[in-house]
Amino acid sequence: MTRTDDDRAQWMSTLASALPNELAARFEELPEKPEFTWLKKPEHGAVLLRGRISGDGAPFHFGEMTVTRCSVALADGLIGIAYVPGRSKRHAMIAAILDALLQRSAEGRNAARRLVDDLAHVIDMRRREATAKTRQSEVDFTMTATE
Repeated sequence: MTRTDDDRAQWMSTLASALPNELAARFEELPEKPEFTWLKKPEHGAVLLRGRISGDGAPFHFGEMTVTRCSVALADGLIGIAYVPGRSKRHAMIAAILDALLQRSAEGRNAARRLVDDLAHVIDMRRREATAKTRQSEVDFTMTATE
């Protein structure tokens, strides 16, 4: 199976969405940690958030969000990058290393792929629980005419 840009976008989203401690714990379980060199050490910054009313209205400045970014190069030449929410340099480092590992051939990325798939499942379950909890408090404001 060949990697597509959609695959990479999906795993980068999962790595960024993971809680830093969850990602770090799973990374520590990897059988081998690759050697890497910094291309850009983790640094904090801000990104502009834009929104649209109802998803298709005129764009507006919604606010800003702190992010941490970095890039690494593995010994085999693969480059990994990461942009993660917040100020966790370790989260960004691990995400960048995993991004590079996931670009390897099928045999070379199996452990990293299992890690990301496991995290995606945890994130999905967390979202489902939050949605279910929100639905419990849903109120129907339907109005009816009275005489």
